[in-house]
Amino acid sequence: MKHLLLLMCTALLAVSCSSDELPDPLDIQLENRLQQLSPDGDIRHFILPESGNLPAIPQGIGNPLTPEKVELGKLLFFETGLAEDAVYEEGKGTYSCATCHLPTAGFMPGRVQGIADGGVGYGSNGESRGMMNNYEEDELDVQGARPLSLLSVAFVTNTTWSGKFGARFANEGTEELWKEDTEVNHLGLDGLEAQNIEGTKIHRMRITRGWLDTLGYLPLFDAAFPDFPEAERYNRLTASFALSAYLRTLLPNEAPFQRWLKGERNMLSKQEKRGAMLFFSKAGCFRCHKGGALNSVEFHAIGVRDLYETGGFNTGPDDIRNFGRGGFTGRPEDMFKFKVPGIYNMKDSPFYFHGASHHSLRAVVQYFNKGIPDNPNVPEENISPFFHPLNLTDEEVDDLVQFLAHGLYDPNLERYVPQAVLSGNCFPNNDPLSRAHLGCD
Repeated sequence: MKHLLLLMCTALLAVSCSSDELPDPLDIQLENRLQQLSPDGDIRHFILPESGNLPAIPQGIGNPLTPEKVELGKLLFFETGLAEDAVYEEGKGTYSCATCHLPTAGFMPGRVQGIADGGVGYGSNGESRGMMNNYEEDELDVQGARPLSLLSVAFVTNTTWSGKFGARFANEGTEELWKEDTEVNHLGLDGLEAQNIEGTKIHRMRITRGWLDTLGYLPLFDAAFPDFPEAERYNRLTASFALSAYLRTLLPNEAPFQRWLKGERNMLSKQEKRGAMLFFSKAGCFRCHKGGALNSVEFHAIGVRDLYETGGFNTGPDDIRNFGRGGFTGRPEDMFKFKVPGIYNMKDSPFYFHGASHHSLRAVVQYFNKGIPDNPNVPEENISPFFHPLNLTDEEVDDLVQFLAHGLYDPNLERYVPQAVLSGNCFPNNDPLSRAHLGCD
């Protein structure tokens, strides 16, 4: 009898242990689906590199990543001292690249539209920035489309909503269009490096040897670009290379979904796993949002409204940025088609699409679920074949929103922010009201 009881206890213990170790069926289902979607059948296809593993990060042609470039770019990105070519004296030294790409807002603006030169204020997350009293609207440094997130931009070969920057990939064969702001493409660089050269001009930043010396950056340029002749070492090209190197390391690799991919299966809740399954199956998100970055250099029209309709400064119905890829190529078939954005940390700033026309992730999911365009200006024949009613239930909408809001949320983007910049200025903004909001005074 003792032996029988012992045997029964042992069996029960074995069953209990086995039950504890049984994998969640949702994990198995999601892993199988990701294997199907991976080009090599391995879910590691969706894992982002570690930010310090520079050889694993996509690099721009002619701009190999080095720690020295990354560190210099990190400082330049937040350096308000570069803003020396503002329209008015009051605007000088008051903004930085980070003004319109706040880490706390997922490297996007904290308001509908970013305002660099001519902007004032910060609030708690950039939402309170407005126009300086002495600036006219047409003097503001603003863009007619909402700035894209910079997370995972290393995986973007042609930048901006229209993909107009970069000499290769999507822009091969468009050489005759490289004029004015895209003339920089003739340098043969990739999108990020080309855009940052042009960006330092557009955003009225002073990048000269004399000014960089005043701010104390020459030794860092020397360390980052020892192979450049001294006469060619301190300019917009090298500044762009440093900025681009830093930006390529901005990877949301601590998001729960990334940790799940690396084996931490408890990092996603059951609801988030159900949402992930919808993302990669019924909801069809995976058709456009691909790879580890969940983006792509593809262009789709989904009929959303433009920024001038939702409160943007210095834009209107004829703004070329309303036309997406077509605004660059001029081709009728490209009109109103916009590059697929990355979607990590989207809950950080509640403005979505190029026109900031939807203000919650739930509204975004519901828009795709209905599959009915908002913008009557977009021809029906240009609407993406992927944009159609999805027939998601209310529960499925809840699950998908949960995955987007929490599964794709890296909570530690502050690791990409420096302790200080060499000018000693407040950052990301340095106007008096922003300094008060940020606690710099």
